[in-house]
Amino acid sequence: MWVKNRIYIVHEFVFQMFLFVTVYRKAALHQVACSVVADFLFCVIAEFVRSDEVMDSSSLPVAFLILLAIVMVGIIFDIIGMAVASADEKPFHSMAARKVPGSQEAIRLLRNAERVSSICNDVVGDICGVVSGSASATIAALILTRVDVSWPRGVSLVMSALVAGLTVGGKAIGKTFAVNSCTQIVHTVGRVLHALNGLRGKKKK
Repeated sequence: MWVKNRIYIVHEFVFQMFLFVTVYRKAALHQVACSVVADFLFCVIAEFVRSDEVMDSSSLPVAFLILLAIVMVGIIFDIIGMAVASADEKPFHSMAARKVPGSQEAIRLLRNAERVSSICNDVVGDICGVVSGSASATIAALILTRVDVSWPRGVSLVMSALVAGLTVGGKAIGKTFAVNSCTQIVHTVGRVLHALNGLRGKKKK
């Protein structure tokens, strides 16, 4: 229950602030909002990852899965930011004329491409980078407490290299994919936002 509540809080806050910063506010508030998002998310996610209930008491496979999830979040948001910066708005106008779900949301994303890219690539990317480093250090400590290792520093070096390799390699592959499939990616994100807006509308009713 504790973990589910934290996941819900992080999800709801990210969704609200993403819409707030990228769509509905002027650039004057953008820098302030970015700072607030970064500070709040870092505190919440860092506590979530480093918590005794989540990491310290977890088995090594579970801890590695949590680390992989953090790295994947950073890569996915990097792909979204690159796709929004590369996509053309014209195809979505024809989709909007046919009332294709997600087309209006995609147009709003593209009209705020600079802000969306800043949030996805800089804010979320930096947070995931810092938190993944913290998680790798926690996993290294778990390994040292459960396995007899002759060179303790080697464990930390291997974990740091693993995280760096996954992050850099994943983002390199993701950027190529984002440029080549930018329209499909932006439309997918638009459909997700459209579905979330629909769910929120039903809850309010």
